[in-house]
Amino acid sequence: MSTGRPLNVVVTGGSGPSGIATARALRRAGHTVFTVGSDGPRIEAAAAEAGSGVTPLVCDLADLAQVRSLHTTVRARLADTGGSVDGVIHLVGGWRGAKGITDQTDEDWEFLERGAITTLRNVTRVFYDDLAASDAGRFAMMSSTAAGRPTAGGASYAAAKAAAEAWTLAVADGFHGGQSGRKEDPVEQHSAAVVFVVKALVDAGMRAKSPDRSFPGFTDVEALAAAAVGLFTSPAAELNGRRMLLGPEPRH
Repeated sequence: MSTGRPLNVVVTGGSGPSGIATARALRRAGHTVFTVGSDGPRIEAAAAEAGSGVTPLVCDLADLAQVRSLHTTVRARLADTGGSVDGVIHLVGGWRGAKGITDQTDEDWEFLERGAITTLRNVTRVFYDDLAASDAGRFAMMSSTAAGRPTAGGASYAAAKAAAEAWTLAVADGFHGGQSGRKEDPVEQHSAAVVFVVKALVDAGMRAKSPDRSFPGFTDVEALAAAAVGLFTSPAAELNGRRMLLGPEPRH
């Protein structure tokens, strides 16, 4: 599947290594890329590291009003080309853990709910219509194997990730119901929502700091970036609603 045109993609959680790698890969694939973070200097530095043509934007994604403003800003930047948003790669995350069930704190839950669930709800609600209208609409979130195999110590983290996955699968159902699953006049599926699943992520900086560590089962951020690019060259009908387990390769 190929649209034959450059696409407009927003990478949220763009300040970290995964966001940088993903923005860089999308830009190298010829797409217009907006990378989003909550801290101005950090996201500007990340966009510069990702490469020429990546546009940094500042937004607190847990604030619905700010996400609506972000949407307005992106659409204004695309106004000259008549474009809208074709993809959102949602890489916002964070980890909090405990020893077991009884010491799971409200503070940790609130942190995880805000980062893993609220940001995703806001982004999908605001950008949904763009993705549904695009001939190559794609939404992807980053999840963890912990959601399917939760531990007592990671209860809050796993529960937040599971909730985010459920919301994403509901987005996928919305895309299906409005396109190929429509009762009257169905059309070919052209929008898809997917869940990327990893044990954990690793990048070149982590390897440089711990050269003797093997990081077993970790997924390289470059593999994540390649998977994000691949979403736009794979048929939506094959992607929509999938949980995609990403392997550890490549290693550099």
